[in-house]
Amino acid sequence: MSKLKLWENYQLVGQNRLAPRSHFDTHFVDDPEHLRNGQLLNGTWQFKFLAAPEYAPQDFAAPDFDDQGWAAIPVPSNWQLQGYGKMHYSDLWYNFPIIPPHVPSENPTGLYRRTFEVARIDPNEQYLLNFDGVDSAFQLFMNGHEVGYSKGARLTSEFDVTPYLQAGTNTVALLVVQWSDGTYLEDQDMWWLSGLFRDVHFFSRPKLGLYDLQVRTYLQPTPHTAELVVTPTFTGAADRSVTYRLTDGKTTLFEKTLTGDQSLDETVADIVPWSAERPQLYDLQLTVHVAGQPLEVVHQKVGFRQIEVVGKTFRVNGQAIKLKGVNMHDYSPTAGRVMTRADFRQNILLMKRHNINAIRTAHYPKAPFFYDLCDELGMYVIDETDLECHGFELTNRYDWISDDPKWQLAYVDRMKRTVQRDKNHPSIIMWSLGNESAFGDNFRAMAAYCKTVDPTRLVHYEGDFEAEVSDVYSTMYTWLEHETKLTMNQILEKTQKPHILCEYAHSMGNGPGNLKEYQDLFYGHDELQGGFIWEWFDQGIATQAGDQTYYRYGGDFGDEPNNANFCIDGLIRPDGRPSTALTEVKKTFEPFQMTLVDRATRQIRVINRLDFLTSDDYTFDYVLEDNGQVVAHGPVTVPTIAPREAAVIKLTADLPELTADHLYTLHLRTKQTTATPWADQGAVVSQTSLTLQRPVVRLHHARQQAITVQEDAVTLTLTAGANQYRFDKVQGSLTLTHAGQPVIQDGLRMNFWRAPIDNDMEILDDYYHKYFMNLWHESALDTTLTAEEHGDYRVTVEKLVGTTNSGWYYAITQTYTIHEDGSFDFAVDGTASGKRDCAPAMLPRIGVALALPQPYQRVTYRGLGPTENYVDSHQAAYLGVFETTVDDLFVDYVKPQENGNHMDTDRVTLQDGQHQIDVQMTTPLNFSVANYADATLEAAKHTVDLRPDDTVSLYLDFKQNGLGTNSCGQNQLQKYRCKFDDFHFGFNFNVRDRG
Repeated sequence: MSKLKLWENYQLVGQNRLAPRSHFDTHFVDDPEHLRNGQLLNGTWQFKFLAAPEYAPQDFAAPDFDDQGWAAIPVPSNWQLQGYGKMHYSDLWYNFPIIPPHVPSENPTGLYRRTFEVARIDPNEQYLLNFDGVDSAFQLFMNGHEVGYSKGARLTSEFDVTPYLQAGTNTVALLVVQWSDGTYLEDQDMWWLSGLFRDVHFFSRPKLGLYDLQVRTYLQPTPHTAELVVTPTFTGAADRSVTYRLTDGKTTLFEKTLTGDQSLDETVADIVPWSAERPQLYDLQLTVHVAGQPLEVVHQKVGFRQIEVVGKTFRVNGQAIKLKGVNMHDYSPTAGRVMTRADFRQNILLMKRHNINAIRTAHYPKAPFFYDLCDELGMYVIDETDLECHGFELTNRYDWISDDPKWQLAYVDRMKRTVQRDKNHPSIIMWSLGNESAFGDNFRAMAAYCKTVDPTRLVHYEGDFEAEVSDVYSTMYTWLEHETKLTMNQILEKTQKPHILCEYAHSMGNGPGNLKEYQDLFYGHDELQGGFIWEWFDQGIATQAGDQTYYRYGGDFGDEPNNANFCIDGLIRPDGRPSTALTEVKKTFEPFQMTLVDRATRQIRVINRLDFLTSDDYTFDYVLEDNGQVVAHGPVTVPTIAPREAAVIKLTADLPELTADHLYTLHLRTKQTTATPWADQGAVVSQTSLTLQRPVVRLHHARQQAITVQEDAVTLTLTAGANQYRFDKVQGSLTLTHAGQPVIQDGLRMNFWRAPIDNDMEILDDYYHKYFMNLWHESALDTTLTAEEHGDYRVTVEKLVGTTNSGWYYAITQTYTIHEDGSFDFAVDGTASGKRDCAPAMLPRIGVALALPQPYQRVTYRGLGPTENYVDSHQAAYLGVFETTVDDLFVDYVKPQENGNHMDTDRVTLQDGQHQIDVQMTTPLNFSVANYADATLEAAKHTVDLRPDDTVSLYLDFKQNGLGTNSCGQNQLQKYRCKFDDFHFGFNFNVRDRG
């Protein structure tokens, strides 16, 4: 075998890269605001794209090299988003043969150059270049000299450039390759993106100054007291001292000076422990003196908190916390994996406002300022190192390199760099060894390193199926119910350690379902300590088509193989808008749950689901709605409720007398008493909605002009005022006109299909090719007319309805009772018939579809809203009266699919300005209405493919199938399935002039 290329040498983790250390800023004593000699080298660089690194000019790094013919590229950026190379998305496949450590000769390469100025060189300073993220491996040059080499795309690389620096203009150059032996450790589920995608810093540090520091805290038995241990590391021999000063922003808690070879070990009183609920930080200032003269000032944030395992629980500050978490990739719809501090802040704030308290850094460390924000704003963090070898799963040697001792250095190096950089952040409660890379001795070595270097935190790794080295038993997408797969109940029987779901509730498209079921389990068992929803972002790539922006996914760039829209699986849309799922998450994770105990006495049970804060930290109020309009509001008195405790309160509000036949909804709200960094004073953090009175739908039909009837061999026509009903006796269908204008055409056809959702992906092949669920046929048997009392007429249509080549079918009886006022009652009975054992386990829906005229765009409904809702995803919805439009009811998923359902609806009104359609249900139904029929949604890959139909599609359903999370995980639970069973439902339909 030939000699390995530099970027294939897996036993070389770097050249001349400095030892990893904690991230902190060092300052001159007289300039505490600015990084010492700091320059941010972001901005415009010269760039040359090559097919392979070997094609780089030998002298491209020389200061006098002519790069004027090169392109300009922004840093940070991913070069694929700048028009170089190929966009490619895959979940687990490597983009080349698995022959570790070899990579293809066609190895896209970027050459980068820029200059910067240094006024003078201080011989007492060490000058550094710091790269927070370069994908995948790179060589660094300064003023024509090779400085070093590094890999680990999402890990910090720091170099000493002092020997090569000069006063005046300096030229820095990099050679960056897309593929390296490191790529075998970087097969995460995301876009393959390359280049300098994080900040580049130039700065200095004093040669005799602080190189590293380690901060540890230990809570003491005495309340509000903690031990603070700080261990400094210096370079160079000198007569040093360090003055430590701890403040809370206003008051100095202590100040102490020690020699440089001593560690600070101080007991601190009157502290507030750090938690995600109350992220109290203190400022530790270290002033380093050499020979009695001040040399540098360093500021380090300190959060006092302690992590330990007690029995089957892990505890933060003595409490077995619940992780209400989310997995988070780095992502921008326009910039790839480039995220600024402002981007992270905006997203963490959005998480906090939706009651999320934890982030898993899937599946690599983030930029240093991310952890500063988590410390400040309050997020528990599982800090995962940059390691995933998922593609090896398909080789039948999943542990190929994970259990190969020759790769151990590469594995441990990644863990070491993660731990050393991030070790002083209180937000980090666990180190994660990586993701989906099997298990073996290399993971044992990583875990041993963590536990030796940092015994104050826990070790996590889901691939350690028996929790041999992991301090928590971690699983992903564990099922709630299944005959053969691992279920949560089995975990409860099996686990001897704390359990977390490092991934669950796959949020792809319309979903996830079953959030409440998981959360109820977490609350019901101390050892089930929560989990992390997959994931935060829909990772679509923004694309402009005229004035419309849509989002591309795998396969849209000619990338093969790809996992299509499997990257569109987040709680927020690519443009940052919260999805329906995030609204559901906020409700599911709410800090205070309220349930009605007794309606007559207005007793309400309030449960505090927080781990540290009491109800005294919040205010409570009520809002009363009468048919959707606020008619009363006021405070609600709640006693002190400790964390994890409950109390029954009596609502003493003076509510107005309830008017008959009105819907009254009482909202009980929990609000921020004071402003926090993530929420304004008065912000609503949770809301429970109770229905105090629901009117019964009563239908009244005025006697008017008698109905006329005409019938021939194939047609039955009835006229009731301005409404004419024409039944096609051959097809068993109805056409309804009002004043000669069509209202219903070719109706009311039975409907058992919906535009597939992403969570149907595992059953779609059977739906399309075994059950032909998208191909339904009706066989009309008979249409009969019967005169009823009060001048009404009943038309009965008998049908058989089934799919292509199926032996199972429904025997359908549709009954239309037409009244003199022009309205009709529709009732349908379906009997599951034929080879019932051959039917699918689930039907998408059971209902009818109506095509209405396009102008009917204004909608009022009484049902669950305002968000879309389904049988396994409706916690955030409440019963109310909502006025909206057809367009506003549409939910624009990146890949169009079933959306906009509203359960428990007993009245729907559509208006076109001059006319009004009223649909009333004596037994509530599901409804949705859209400018796109299911077939239109099904045919579209992207929102840009959608064109409004000529008609408005109104769907009225006896039942819709649940959502589940079977794009990855639990399918629809049995209790939420729409099954091939008998059914009966009905409604009243009327079209009339407005006035």
